[in-house]
Amino acid sequence: MNTSTPWNLQGNYFEACNCENACPCVWLQPPSEGNCKLLVAWHIDKGHLNGESLDNLNVALACFSPGHMKDGNWRAALYVDERASDAQFDAITQIFSGKQGGHPALLMSFVTDVWGIKKTRIDYQAEGNKREMTIPGIANMAVESIQGIKGGQATIENPPLCVVTSHPSVVAKSIQYEYNDYDNAWKFSDRNSYFSEFTYQP
Repeated sequence: MNTSTPWNLQGNYFEACNCENACPCVWLQPPSEGNCKLLVAWHIDKGHLNGESLDNLNVALACFSPGHMKDGNWRAALYVDERASDAQFDAITQIFSGKQGGHPALLMSFVTDVWGIKKTRIDYQAEGNKREMTIPGIANMAVESIQGIKGGQATIENPPLCVVTSHPSVVAKSIQYEYNDYDNAWKFSDRNSYFSEFTYQP
C-alpha cells in the first residue's frame, strides 16, 4: 500500500442503508435484515493528490455486504463525477479504492469484489437538515436528520465501524433510496442514514 504521497479531502458526506434506525452495523452487530445495502455520497469541498486539485467534485459508492459487515466479503461499485479530468478521475479512484491509505483503505479492506468504476453525472445537494444525491438512471437518495431529545440534531461519535471518523455522525432517516445497477435493484425509505462533514488523509 502506498501511503507516501500527501493528500487530503474535506467536505460533506451522507449515507443510507436498509437497516432500521439506528444501524446496528456501526456497533459491530448483524444488519437488521441480515445483509447491508449501502449507498454513500461525498461532496469534496477541498482536496488534492499529487498536486491535482479535487475541489468541488462528487463521489458515490454502492456497497453490498452479504452478512455481518465485520466479516468482509463486501461487493462495491464506485462512481466518480463526470466533470473530473482523467487526472482527477485517477486520483479519486486511487484514494477511494484504498491505494493511498487512510480511512478509505480501511473501508476497502472489507471489499472482495468490485462491480465496476464509472464516471457519471452525480448531483449532490445539502441544505439544512436534508441531503440529496442523484445519479441519473442509477440512484436517487434523499435523507433528513432526526431531532434529538434536547432539540437540534441527534449525533453519535466514535462507533467501532463508520464511514467517517473525523466528525460526529448526524443520525438521519431516508426519505427516498433507490439504486439500480450491476443487476441490483434496491428501493426503500424510512430506514437508517447518517451525514456529517468529513476529512480524509493518509
